[in-house]
Amino acid sequence: MSTPFYVSPQQAMADRAEYARKGIARGRSVVVLQYTDGVVFVAENPSRALHKVSEIYDRIAFAAVGKYNEFENLRIGGVRYADLRGYTYDREDVTARGLANVYAQTLGTIFSSAAEKPYEVELIVAEVGAAPEDDQIYRLPHDGSIVDEHGSVAVGGNADQISSYLDQRHRDGMTLAEALKLAVDSLSRDNNGGERTLTAEQLEVATLDRTRPQQRKFKRILGRQLSRLLDESGGADAGDAGADAGADAGAEESGTAAEGAGDKGSKGKGTKGKGASGEDGPEGEPLL
Repeated sequence: MSTPFYVSPQQAMADRAEYARKGIARGRSVVVLQYTDGVVFVAENPSRALHKVSEIYDRIAFAAVGKYNEFENLRIGGVRYADLRGYTYDREDVTARGLANVYAQTLGTIFSSAAEKPYEVELIVAEVGAAPEDDQIYRLPHDGSIVDEHGSVAVGGNADQISSYLDQRHRDGMTLAEALKLAVDSLSRDNNGGERTLTAEQLEVATLDRTRPQQRKFKRILGRQLSRLLDESGGADAGDAGADAGADAGAEESGTAAEGAGDKGSKGKGTKGKGASGEDGPEGEPLL
């Protein structure tokens, strides 16, 4: 009988972490920014069927990068947790912190289990508060740790480069148009320092807007509204280079661009979608 090959626990965990990180890096990036009226989510995602950003509860939203089937299972579990807790106790008892703790336990258990491979996902859970200082943003890597973020955060793809770009340029009190322009500019930069042009059809954008009168603050920005907002932010930038009057007009128009029909959310409904437009993993699962 042959002796089984020995691998130290430290090396085994390092190999699992490296495996998960490589899978996450192949997905397209997601950027989350605070702005004056809430939190905006911007993802590079040309697919209209498979969402990387979704509503979880009244003031809570979820964003993810990696293997779609894995983070979609987590999203559905989060919706069920939130619905059950809100129904059993009170809607105010459903918080991003509690949801992040549930996700951390699930990811940590899977990562440390030798019986299955680690999830190739990285999550962001955000909650909008009554004021900007009450907003909460949590990043959850593949190993189940929780990172409390402020201002801006990026996951997937070249997240380190994007995060550095955002840290240098993000500021408090940005309008939605300014935050959207910064997010798109950061996503447009590639690893070689070049820039691409991202259109509205290549982006998935949603907000948690604290100014909405509805109890549910999540709203998707789609179609002509998104195109108009991108055009206005670009026009405002050109106005800054030319004249102060042009910049003031662009900022004023961008303040009204967040109006639109509310998203009905996707609570408890999994999206089966065949054939994501993202890169496929080794087993054929779509990477977003």
